[in-house]
Amino acid sequence: MLKENNQDRKWKTLKSEYLIKRPWLTARKDHVQLPTGAENKEYYVLEYPDWINVLAITKDGHFLMERQYRHGLGLTCYEICAGVCEKGESALEAAKRELYEETGFGGGTWQHWMDISANPSTTNNLCHCFLATGVERVSTQHLEETEDISIELLTSDEVRTLLVGDHIKQALMAAPLWKYFAVNKLL
Repeated sequence: MLKENNQDRKWKTLKSEYLIKRPWLTARKDHVQLPTGAENKEYYVLEYPDWINVLAITKDGHFLMERQYRHGLGLTCYEICAGVCEKGESALEAAKRELYEETGFGGGTWQHWMDISANPSTTNNLCHCFLATGVERVSTQHLEETEDISIELLTSDEVRTLLVGDHIKQALMAAPLWKYFAVNKLL
């Protein structure tokens, strides 16, 4: 039987201090006590605003994929549209804004697809995933100075090949794609 209570093993925070607070990196050190009574005096948490990503499919059935260099791995990766929820912005508003800015695509039918965490052990945010079908180009890209994103329209066979071949490296992007292929029996 699945447990409905997601707070039943909650830790008690005895002390908390910020080690760094920057726009793209906030790290906190907590002194915590487990329900067993055991204490961990150095438990580190990375704080981020919530993220979004968008599994976007055009009117003619192509997957809207992005390619960009990722310095951490030193690789140029295939990805879906993703970004940060700005203060006061709903996850859906952020998803539509990011798709427009990064790709120049918009419109279509939108649905909440899933919520996932990069690492629930050490990060405090969620990634809200959306499925947008029937999107179309409405503009050019509106990239920030530090963004260098190319757009590719791929078939479902090409995206499946990327997934099965381990070419989608970002787990938060692979998960909604795998779910889409499983739900639609495309594996």
